[in-house]
Amino acid sequence: MYMGTILTWYQSGGPFMVPLLILDVVGLAVLIERFNHIVLRSKINARPFIERVISLVRADKLDEALTLCAENQSTLPDLGLILLRSGTRDEQDLLNMAEASSLTVIPDLMRRLAWLPTFAIAAVLLGFLGGIANLHDALMQSARVTTETRVALLSGIAYALRPLGAGVLSAIPFVIGHAYLVNESQAIVSQVEEFSARLVNALTDRPDVRLGHR
Repeated sequence: MYMGTILTWYQSGGPFMVPLLILDVVGLAVLIERFNHIVLRSKINARPFIERVISLVRADKLDEALTLCAENQSTLPDLGLILLRSGTRDEQDLLNMAEASSLTVIPDLMRRLAWLPTFAIAAVLLGFLGGIANLHDALMQSARVTTETRVALLSGIAYALRPLGAGVLSAIPFVIGHAYLVNESQAIVSQVEEFSARLVNALTDRPDVRLGHR
């Protein structure tokens, strides 16, 4: 029932439904691309991976640590490969490399995320604009009706609400998706900061510090 109602909105919601539909397609494409990059490609079972790499480095088994990083395709193993392949034990050099790597990771994770709330706002605004345009047309038509004016006006109001409803409906996945992806991105950034600090400490034989570990 509800799916039929939504389909009716898009099929007979007025001229603003076409740009709204285009906005939906573009926004969903960005949402799917970011989900694929952040959730599917950048995430890893971080805690066991970090503990395993640190324990291998502490045991001076760098080759095994490198192999473990090379076997995984995500943000943390890539950072581990950079630091482990550097061949240096100088703390400042390692910190500089870790910072440089983090500066490449964070912007890449956050790229295009700001567009998702923009798509949500634009969808609602397009819905409002379409509703105003449709309501204007309905009122103009009902003003010329001599009989059954009330029925025509109510029908016109229902027609005017279709793009507004579609706009609000379109905004929901953008808002929820943005919040979820930002949360996932921040979690990955925290993992990168912890892993880089602990790996540098391990490579320079400093005491281990578990940042953010509970």
